[in-house]
Amino acid sequence: MIEEYFEGIETLLRKTSLAQPASVKYDRRDKEIGFLRGDLIFKDSSHLHFREFVRVKRGQPVYRYMYTFHYMRADGTMIFRYDDADHFPQLPSAPHHKHIGEKDVLAADAPDLESVLKEIDGLVQSSLHLNLGF
Repeated sequence: MIEEYFEGIETLLRKTSLAQPASVKYDRRDKEIGFLRGDLIFKDSSHLHFREFVRVKRGQPVYRYMYTFHYMRADGTMIFRYDDADHFPQLPSAPHHKHIGEKDVLAADAPDLESVLKEIDGLVQSSLHLNLGF
């Protein structure tokens, strides 16, 4: 079951427009539980570091023990980060939240890698168009 989830991540990453091949490490803990850690570099040199510790049934997540999706510019400054660290208990979505830049934090539902990649794709496309003078 966790193998199906890992295969789904690989399929998703193959469809993603990256500047370099994805670097992902998969750690199977048992037939339903696994940990993955990845680094992706996009065409505008921005990059995403992500981690998930997840339990799955039939290849779909049923529980995430933890996650983080940390997206940065080429120079390493943070654009956004989704995570579930319990350090903003006042947010209605706690512990789930989204950091915007270095200072702002918003309530946010827990995203999956696919939704984060769609968000990044929109930002990368905008960045590339701006850099090309569109």
